[in-house]
Amino acid sequence: MSFKPTTWANIKNAPFPAEGASNQGFDNRILFAFMFGVPLYLTRLLHLPWWLYFVVFVPCAFAILATALLLYSMFAPAYRNKIKLPGKPLEEYMIIHDPALKAQYHGHKKIPMETFFEAYFAGKIDIKGDTLEVFEQRHDWAAFQFTMGQFKFFLSEWLPLTFWHSRDQDKSQVREHYDRGDDFYEAFLGPLMVYTSGIISDPTKRETLEELQTNKMRLICEKMHMKAGEEHLDIGCGWGTLTGYAAKEYGTNSTGVSLSRNQVEYGNKKFNDQGLQNSASLKCMDYRDIPSDKKYKKITCVEMAEHVGVRRFNTFLTEVRELLDDDGLFFMQVAGLRASWQPEDMIWGLFMARYIFPGADASTPLWWYTYQLESAGFEVNHVDTVGVHYSATLERWYLNWVQNRDEIRAKYGDKITRVWDIFLAWSTIISRQGSATCYQFVANKNRNGFDRAALINQRTNPLAWK
Repeated sequence: MSFKPTTWANIKNAPFPAEGASNQGFDNRILFAFMFGVPLYLTRLLHLPWWLYFVVFVPCAFAILATALLLYSMFAPAYRNKIKLPGKPLEEYMIIHDPALKAQYHGHKKIPMETFFEAYFAGKIDIKGDTLEVFEQRHDWAAFQFTMGQFKFFLSEWLPLTFWHSRDQDKSQVREHYDRGDDFYEAFLGPLMVYTSGIISDPTKRETLEELQTNKMRLICEKMHMKAGEEHLDIGCGWGTLTGYAAKEYGTNSTGVSLSRNQVEYGNKKFNDQGLQNSASLKCMDYRDIPSDKKYKKITCVEMAEHVGVRRFNTFLTEVRELLDDDGLFFMQVAGLRASWQPEDMIWGLFMARYIFPGADASTPLWWYTYQLESAGFEVNHVDTVGVHYSATLERWYLNWVQNRDEIRAKYGDKITRVWDIFLAWSTIISRQGSATCYQFVANKNRNGFDRAALINQRTNPLAWK
């Protein structure tokens, strides 16, 4: 079957959107039977006391799960793939400098994705041509199979870091990442310094990065019905761009909080330069230390909640609820993986957790976030999936990065530059194809007396749609 990609001015669709193996062909019943049955068999075979079943279960379950995922990623066929790949040899896409790797991977022998990017970071492989264009054809040269290195990282680093989230851990990870240098981030984020998804206003028009981000900030403020004089709290404010925008354009009294000293200093200086120091301010603090004696009419949290961790996510939402006025609104923009996973989704997620956002967890699907909000006492007014908008944003970041790459490499080194090559190129594709996406929630306290009619707008009037 031939495939003809659609053409949009604002976002380039994939030339080879091949499907990989999918959970649609993965039988959880067989997996669970082995996970629970093997420890039971070993307990009986070794004549162990029944209470030791649970001791035997933990290592067996992890080993069986890892083995199942490894074998499935290696041998499961692509699920209903209808895309014909170019069929080029590996040498068309990359130069392998390492003799051992070159002897193992050549011609039409695909290289496991983790093996590839680890070798690329070490300078053992160079990409021929544009990184994004090569990644558009990654199914032609990459094997999306799990490796022992990924399982080791998952067990020894990802699990403890993601679930624990102590104050010291969060402070260390945030400052190590975001205090790297404002110039590093400006090299791809541009002058607005917004490290979250923008919004496309018209797919037929090519919009700049700054237009996408302004669209997003306007959309958030409109979704939140922001009004002059309202108290607004922005949790995980980054460099404070949304905080300042709401204060300037909507007249709110906006306060942003961040653990990054660089971000807070940068944002407050910008507010002073813009004459916003009386209505917008940033504070360097842990979100757990936000004073509870003040209520806010509007609370926003744009792609910070991923850093809270699964273990205390519900506690975080409960704390947000207590900071919110009874008639207020809460906006949460948060990233997640699709529930109908493919191995590439999880391999990309582990790459992100190891190299880009250590300790963050953006692996949970839409239903999980909705459940957490509702169980914390919120009512979800509406939710939008904006993954394709994220792809457009990432593509602009990537183009900025390519333009400034040599300067960043000279100052920050070759490895971090190569890591960001892969991060921006691969993520542009991942968010466009739905592997990872981003959700925008608007929620209110689920009170009987909440004025729900006040939130009725043109979203539910099809006659007003274009």
